[in-house]
Amino acid sequence: MNIELDIHTHTIVSGHAYSTIREMAKEASKKGLKLLGITEHAKGIPGTCADIYFENLRVVPREMYGVELMLGAEINILDYNGKLSLEDRIIDKLDVRIAGIHNHCYTPGTIEQNTNAVIEVIKNPKIDIISHPDDGLCPLDYDAIVQAAKKYNTLLELNNNSINPVNCRKNAIENNIHMLKLCKEYNVQIIISSDAHIDTDVGRFNLAYEILQEVHFPEELIINRSVIDFKNKIKNTRCAK
Repeated sequence: MNIELDIHTHTIVSGHAYSTIREMAKEASKKGLKLLGITEHAKGIPGTCADIYFENLRVVPREMYGVELMLGAEINILDYNGKLSLEDRIIDKLDVRIAGIHNHCYTPGTIEQNTNAVIEVIKNPKIDIISHPDDGLCPLDYDAIVQAAKKYNTLLELNNNSINPVNCRKNAIENNIHMLKLCKEYNVQIIISSDAHIDTDVGRFNLAYEILQEVHFPEELIINRSVIDFKNKIKNTRCAK
């Protein structure tokens, strides 16, 4: 499969990652990627950057080593109503907007409460991607999530880091398989991400590929195959919601 982009990665700014923007971009160039997303953790994650970091992203070049950069954030979902950990005025300045549940910032509730939290964010016109909706510690109704993603044209992520045995979230493999089967059934596009926290992991999708092959997931539903398609997707989604 020809992959042109890896949109969910972190640098030293996130507090628990180990490479700089230049190191990440250089590795992306080495891996043959056309587009790299740098999406630092928003406040709430221990050690990450303050809001002012995101407000000043305009000073960073949007191309390094022949790789286009999109700079943004992985924003925390805070409650069952889909409240986010960045203000709208800051989100509006970001090239790419990811949101997800992290245990540091969210208290898992019932399946209904957790599902409502994610669906409210899927509806949010400012959010492009839902990150790693796969942790069994925060159970979700995947049928409802996938149908909402289809209705509101929001991308669901298959996160390579989530299914790494070193970091694996609870039942992440089983939950991703279930989600992918539903995406296949409902014809819903996904995005695969490395969630790299060090430069050597940029563009690493090996574990995601194994799951995609297991469920015979259609390549045409994987947005990473085209930078143009990805950009058009998020542009049209923001306008349509």
